[in-house]
Amino acid sequence: MSDAVVIGAGPNGLVAANLLADAGWSVVVLEEQPEPGGAVRHDRGVDPEFVHDLFSAFYPLAAASPIVEGLRLERYGLRWRHAPRVVAHPLGDGRCAVLGRTLGQTVASLEGFAEGDGEAWRDLHDVWERLRPDLLDALFTPFPPVKAGARLALRLRGTGGLRLARSLVLPVRRLGEEEFREEGGRLLLAGNALHADLAPEAAGSGGFGWLMSMLGQSYGFPVPEGGAGALITALVARLEERGGTVLCGRRAAEIVVRQGTAVAVRTAGGETFDARRAVLADVSLPALYGELVGPEHLPDQVLRDLERFQWDFATFKVDWALDGPVPWTSPEAGKAGTVHLADGVDELTRFAAQLAMGRVPDRPFCVLGQMTTADPTRSPAGTESAWAYTHVPHTVRGDAGDEGITGTWDAGEAERMADRVERQVERFAPGFRDRIRARRLLTPPAMEAMDANLHGGAINGGTTAMHQQLIFRPVPGTGRPETAVRRLYLASAAAHPGGGVHGAPGANAARAALHGRLPGGLSRAQRLLTRRDRKGDRRPVPDEW
Repeated sequence: MSDAVVIGAGPNGLVAANLLADAGWSVVVLEEQPEPGGAVRHDRGVDPEFVHDLFSAFYPLAAASPIVEGLRLERYGLRWRHAPRVVAHPLGDGRCAVLGRTLGQTVASLEGFAEGDGEAWRDLHDVWERLRPDLLDALFTPFPPVKAGARLALRLRGTGGLRLARSLVLPVRRLGEEEFREEGGRLLLAGNALHADLAPEAAGSGGFGWLMSMLGQSYGFPVPEGGAGALITALVARLEERGGTVLCGRRAAEIVVRQGTAVAVRTAGGETFDARRAVLADVSLPALYGELVGPEHLPDQVLRDLERFQWDFATFKVDWALDGPVPWTSPEAGKAGTVHLADGVDELTRFAAQLAMGRVPDRPFCVLGQMTTADPTRSPAGTESAWAYTHVPHTVRGDAGDEGITGTWDAGEAERMADRVERQVERFAPGFRDRIRARRLLTPPAMEAMDANLHGGAINGGTTAMHQQLIFRPVPGTGRPETAVRRLYLASAAAHPGGGVHGAPGANAARAALHGRLPGGLSRAQRLLTRRDRKGDRRPVPDEW
């Protein structure tokens, strides 16, 4: 018997396991796939000479996270690498907005679009620098962030608090229009907002675009040397040094609940792993409440809320082994690790509107990674290990293009969608397709098959929209890792603060487990989850709670 069983060896599960092991707990981690990592893995499946990250690739949130920093993973072989520029957003007319490794580089790029736009970026950065310590503390701690929130409120008073709060809840299109005279700064904000599923007109997209942009300005978009999986290798090595165990090829099939308490995990292979103190689930919310925990153990309100849970967009990805660098019309784009591809904010809006209507976009907005530019170990000299992803609807109701893509994502549809992505790259890099040595296609079903948390290729554990954040994440009422089952904690991106590789959901779950209530007690989160079920619903709350 272990003190804790962790379901899922993604970054959140491994962070949680490490923190529990630091506290002296015995921990076993169960992973369905044949290797750990979840959405943080790499391989040589496109070409033996090229390293490709399977899912996530750039990690500004990991670089900023005090949780990741506190694990001292450099002692276990992790090394961060950076491209000469962080983000580039080229336009069809040859101009290119650049988020540089230094503030001066960004300012100079935006001044080239309009006089004063560089200084406007500097002003946004000044606000970020004043708020950064307390904002990051508030972001990476359980909700509500009482101490960090109080400090942040004091700082906000000195930075025009109400006006700043207004700016951060603006749609990113409006924020860009208020802050910048021309397209450059607007593109950097809007492109970064669309790293999540936030359209340029969505409330709060301005705040998210600003946060991602400022993280990039301060920390870059670093990559692990040698491949994304180097981050996981370091986490596993650290855990094993402390006596923890990671068991792969074990799919969790059931969380055993007795008298309202999680006591064990059963696998599809028939093994039972008892948990003396806690079960932590680095799984999606529907998997936890729809599969691992039976409905008889859950309050009616939780089951009703689950029906309203919203995924973020589905994802389609192409990996390329290129015989040479991408032939960008704008040379500045060739220096960036991450390149955003859309010919203006209007095209971003068009893309988001097509997704909202259930149509496969005809000019897909692409996030493109130049991995060898960021980390020369990824492919032979003179070549480029590259990828691009775009979003597609979960339920396809039509094709905005003329190729009849229906959402079956069979081999023919995957090829046609990949060709569409490559045509989008060619708009900004004529001759790109001539440099392709090999390519690999990852459709939404393929992503889910490789990591069950990526439901239909959803990469953020649920929408980033305001109605499913903070006290509404993952369901209304908590914003915390506790669940309606005692000693069971949600440790995935479905929990606050959401997607991104920063370890906060796992760390929050570990802290909650370490400070859990004694038998017979209810946490505040459990009381909130079950309050309405005490009166009138079909299933009373168990007396054992």
